[in-house]
Amino acid sequence: MNKFKLKSLFKPAGDQPRAIELLLEGLKKGMRKQTLLGVTGSGKTFTMANVIAKMQKPTLVIAHNKTLAAQLAQEFREFFPENAVHYFVSYYDYYQPEAYMPVTDTYIEKDAQINKEIDRLRHASTQALLTRSDVIIVASVSCIYGLGSPEEYREENLEVAKGDKVARTDLMKKLIDMHFERTNADLTPGTFRALGQKVEIMPVSETFIYKIELEENKIEKIFKIDPVSSKILGEEKELFIFPAKHFITNKEKLAQAIKNIKQELKDQLKKFDKEGKILEAERLKRRTNYDLAMLREVGYCSGIENYSRHLSGKKAGEPPETLLSYFGKDFLTIIDESHVTLPQIGGMYAGDASRKGTLIEHGFRLPSAKDNRPLKYAEFEERIGQVIYTSATPSETERKESGQIVEQIIRPTGLVDPELEVRPVSADGSALRRSHSVLEGQDPSGRSEDSSGRRHLPYAGQVQDFIIEAEKEIKKGGRVIATTLTKKMAEDLAAYLKDKKIKSEYVHSDIKTIERIRILTQFRQGKFDILVGVNLLREGLDLPEVSLIGILDADKEGFLRSEVSLIQTIGRAARNIAGRVILYADNITGSMERAMGETNRRRTIQVAYNKKHGITPKTIIKKIHDITEELDSLHDKTVSSELALDAKLFAKHPSKLIKLKERQMSEAVKALDFETAAILRDEIKILKERVLK
Repeated sequence: MNKFKLKSLFKPAGDQPRAIELLLEGLKKGMRKQTLLGVTGSGKTFTMANVIAKMQKPTLVIAHNKTLAAQLAQEFREFFPENAVHYFVSYYDYYQPEAYMPVTDTYIEKDAQINKEIDRLRHASTQALLTRSDVIIVASVSCIYGLGSPEEYREENLEVAKGDKVARTDLMKKLIDMHFERTNADLTPGTFRALGQKVEIMPVSETFIYKIELEENKIEKIFKIDPVSSKILGEEKELFIFPAKHFITNKEKLAQAIKNIKQELKDQLKKFDKEGKILEAERLKRRTNYDLAMLREVGYCSGIENYSRHLSGKKAGEPPETLLSYFGKDFLTIIDESHVTLPQIGGMYAGDASRKGTLIEHGFRLPSAKDNRPLKYAEFEERIGQVIYTSATPSETERKESGQIVEQIIRPTGLVDPELEVRPVSADGSALRRSHSVLEGQDPSGRSEDSSGRRHLPYAGQVQDFIIEAEKEIKKGGRVIATTLTKKMAEDLAAYLKDKKIKSEYVHSDIKTIERIRILTQFRQGKFDILVGVNLLREGLDLPEVSLIGILDADKEGFLRSEVSLIQTIGRAARNIAGRVILYADNITGSMERAMGETNRRRTIQVAYNKKHGITPKTIIKKIHDITEELDSLHDKTVSSELALDAKLFAKHPSKLIKLKERQMSEAVKALDFETAAILRDEIKILKERVLK
């Protein structure tokens, strides 16, 4: 049995030792749920790593988005370099679910673009869970969606060893039954090719090749080979390969499933006939019969997940198999940023059920399609192990359900929560309702210009005050953040600051991920001084250079100015010893009062602790990673400098260059560096288009 081995240059400090002790005590007492209330920068991930190392249980960590999940997976990999830390998120780069809108009689066919690299990581996750115990899976909420039976996935495998007697045709047939695709071209994960008495296979979870050499129906040798250089990496005595797809079933179950699907189709057609739904009946009959033909011929069809209930032998209404099914009975669950993640988990089922109901009603799917669904919240709770919620701002749900709430307020760095100040929005202290109206003399964006073409903002009071304070911080070498209520306000404010000769940029959800990363990197590097945004919480910001945050219109109650959002935003200034936050408001709302009260409570505790222990806080010094530098580093690791992308190499060896780029992309994904991988993917696309031309 493999054991978790925690490796770190640091020992628990601040509140961490006490938090670890209390959480472990709660787990040993059998507490079903606990909450770690850890302030920003207090090292919650390190605390949880220590808990995992002490408990020695497989662990599921759930985050509310892919970016945060990738960050957590990377951190856990650093803490547990000898153990299996995997990343499990939705494998869609783009996903448009199948839907029907009766009002306009519009059918939208399912349209999806699968990221093969992430699909590979998903297989690596499930295979690790079925073969070892020292596993940490960092997942998004996609972990509650149907995945296929772990029993079938485990049973339908290829297990061969040197000296085994097996015919080449039988070996190929087995691979096809496992949904591997035969090819004569370069191998990709989930494909194989046969060359004489040699069969080459690339497992769906790997990026290297296994070559099986046969002689007189006997396995003579098994080699592990680098797909780019064709270099032999080693010789294996045995080989164990899992299926290429998660949805898989044996022939007997498939035959029974086809029989059950035909019966359900017959019953549903009778129902439609009674209701006079001739069009719906014809539509369902045609679509289902086509899928049945595909299942009989190749054992698979597009949208096979809609028949998952029949393929798995489950009864109507039973919950589907998910990633949780691949864990054993005894495992630990950590729900990160639980105040966001829990509502996300709880809201998945209803939306899916509504969409499926419409499809079924109008003959696009059989009623059993509704059993291809995410878990209901209650079903999710039944299937997870002991739970630890982690959040700086736990909601009422966590507070009510937890056996104990463990506070981690003292940071190992000694840093304290920022100083807070409330200032009026306008010069006369009256609230200005401007964000959703067009003022006289302004264009629809809310801007106005004087005869010189310079911009003026209608909410100048708070902006002018913010500029004065920001310039003070910039002179001292600090960085500044401003948060607004709308995207247009963010764009306008950034433009206005530039007019004032202040270097600034804005970020919001319309800006692509890679560009956001570039902007944040340049901000940290000091290429501009003020970052303007709307909801900067979801960016996963870790910006120790920030010494001032201005929260504009802090008294406009709503999601962006709720107690939770305010506390989280304030926490962005807690990584700098000089951190302070100005809330611009003409009225103190309930959310503001609670957020300021909690921040000041924490600050009082932190200051007292530092004074008692003689701690002098220091601003966090964190290396600035430039994505272009990471890209260059990746090139250095994977190819020699002479094979860089240039016209000469492309003219001589275009296919070789593409293979090298694909290899680099795989390495980037393996390191969870998805920004670099995305750049490489775009390069590969351009190269392939040039080859076709």
